[in-house]
Amino acid sequence: MHMKPDFAKGNGLLSVILQDDSTGQVLMNGFMNEAAYEKTLEDKVVWFYSRSKERLWKKGETSGHIQVVKSMALDCDSDALLIHVDPKGPTCHLGTQSCFGDAYFNLQTLDRIVDQKVDNPQEGSYTSYLTEEGIDKILKKCGEEMTEVVIAAKNNDHQELVNETSDLFYHMLVLLKHQGVSLKEVEDNLETRHGQNLSYKVRGDIEEW
Repeated sequence: MHMKPDFAKGNGLLSVILQDDSTGQVLMNGFMNEAAYEKTLEDKVVWFYSRSKERLWKKGETSGHIQVVKSMALDCDSDALLIHVDPKGPTCHLGTQSCFGDAYFNLQTLDRIVDQKVDNPQEGSYTSYLTEEGIDKILKKCGEEMTEVVIAAKNNDHQELVNETSDLFYHMLVLLKHQGVSLKEVEDNLETRHGQNLSYKVRGDIEEW
């Protein structure tokens, strides 16, 4: 049985964190009352309650930068909600991707960069070169980088191991993109193998609603 938010603890309000489903970047904090929560479930886009204007508001209602809900999870006390979203543009009213600033980079960020470079090839781009050369060239580079990782580890060279692993990850992302496999599919597969049951998930993933 799915847990339900406890609005009473926050005097009718629930603290809500939005997190980019693709990159893991924390985007913003807001508040929902029960009506905003139900609208979010119904529309599958994020609604908040404005404490200053004392009304419901859909995130992105003016800018068009709506937040499409992918999944929702309550914390252990049922008085805070984490929502994974697909942001349709910058989240912050200042024009940044996150209200906490844009100084953020992880493997998902690199995956997006690779996607953009493959989908929008530019002259002189190494990613474009690999894609144009095709699968044999990409596989050759992956093999070379894996060998470099092995050598760095065998030599107990910490920084070289970091460098070569970074190169390997990049080339693997190019390979996945070329083969039509998303990083999310790999993450989901790893979660199936090693993840823990999310006992506080609200009403399951959005696809189940």
